[in-house]
Amino acid sequence: MASPSKAGAALAALREDLVGDVFAPQDPGYDEARTVFNAMIDRRPAVIAQCVDESDVVRSVRFARDLDLPIAVRGGGHSVAGMALGDGAVVVDLRHMRAVTVDPAAEAVRVAGGATMSDLDHACQPHSLATTGGRASTTGVGGFVLGGGTGWLDRCFGLAVDNLLGVEVVTAEGRRVHASADDHADLFWALHGGGGNFGIATALTLKLYELPEFSIALLLYLPEFGPEVTRTYRDVITAGPDEASGAVLYLCGPPEEFVPPHLVGSLLCGALLTYAGSEGDMRKVAEPLLALPHEAEVVGAMPYVDVQCMLDDPPGMRNYWSAEYLTGAPDDYVDVYCARGESLPVPSGTLHALFPQGGAIAAGPHEYPVPYRDAPWGVHPFGLWEDPADDARCVQWVRDVRADAQPWSTGAVYLNFIGDEGADRVVAGMGAENAQRLADVKRSYDPDNVFRFNHNIRPA
Repeated sequence: MASPSKAGAALAALREDLVGDVFAPQDPGYDEARTVFNAMIDRRPAVIAQCVDESDVVRSVRFARDLDLPIAVRGGGHSVAGMALGDGAVVVDLRHMRAVTVDPAAEAVRVAGGATMSDLDHACQPHSLATTGGRASTTGVGGFVLGGGTGWLDRCFGLAVDNLLGVEVVTAEGRRVHASADDHADLFWALHGGGGNFGIATALTLKLYELPEFSIALLLYLPEFGPEVTRTYRDVITAGPDEASGAVLYLCGPPEEFVPPHLVGSLLCGALLTYAGSEGDMRKVAEPLLALPHEAEVVGAMPYVDVQCMLDDPPGMRNYWSAEYLTGAPDDYVDVYCARGESLPVPSGTLHALFPQGGAIAAGPHEYPVPYRDAPWGVHPFGLWEDPADDARCVQWVRDVRADAQPWSTGAVYLNFIGDEGADRVVAGMGAENAQRLADVKRSYDPDNVFRFNHNIRPA
């Protein structure tokens, strides 16, 4: 730990050298700068460096290393575990680095490290191009991609990491590195699911695909129809094309125009069918769901960029999530899933979601550390509530969903959907066979474990 005089001089120099703003605990604006998506997170970094370019990132990393301080990296600040912050750490805040450059001819896009899904999708939409993104527009692209990346387009275009062409990285030494299949290939491999363990991604290049049309069918049913809805959705996806995706959901009726007023705040079962294609083709796939008696619907063509905003969480909510990936969704699991849906905390913003996989996910490259790829289904309980008095019951409900799924669990997990659940779950999220190789790469690029506010891989 540096002496107070050295720390003070170094902080003064950082304020002078950084183009962006610097916040210490005594500064006005510090509390606002340390606020993240999950209201349950309350951490006090030593310094928050709001970088505006890669040179600012290098300066911030060297500042932290000079004072022997760990580093947390903030992109979208959307990590449910609050990994964008660390008590006593230097936060390298990338939110001012949001440029997105689309190359339509190459069908590729370069995304700065602080960009969100909204930035990415709005830049690509005018070109009728897209790539697999998260299911909320406020999610940071960097953390999403480096953690694996699953969304409405993954059955059609693969996981986000399957479309990763290159990454600009600032290492723990403050060195700039370009990682690709031909350059620092070991690091490039590790960035396909290893998260922020190896450095700060200041820019990512992703493959794009043509997406001239996008359509959805969002249907809300009374909860007593949940088992029939879930089985029907399962069968629709199983028989349908890779363009079809979405989720089955238990939720509280949202205060939206299409929801009848008497159902707002009430428990409902929902089916969301997303379709990378025309409304006509989508309706053919959705016909069995449309035939079931439902209380509300939104059906038709919709710009992909608008669909990406549909599940955006309101700011200031308390969050606790988890996930299990399943060997299948047979009728006996459907019964268990729906029974737990009936106990969803009401009222709250909590979602009980069953997502399909398969398609291009299962067909994608298997050499990367994303072991959940082969699971045909994933169950994801998203606890979301406002009152701290509800913490215990909402957290327990999420844990109960996980416990329910154990007889059907593959053991693998998508780490972007969980908080701090222990070292064994980190290994489950990267694969036991990959763990040692990742630890070796960690030793090469971050031997002192400076980047440890993440699903951490310790250096070999």
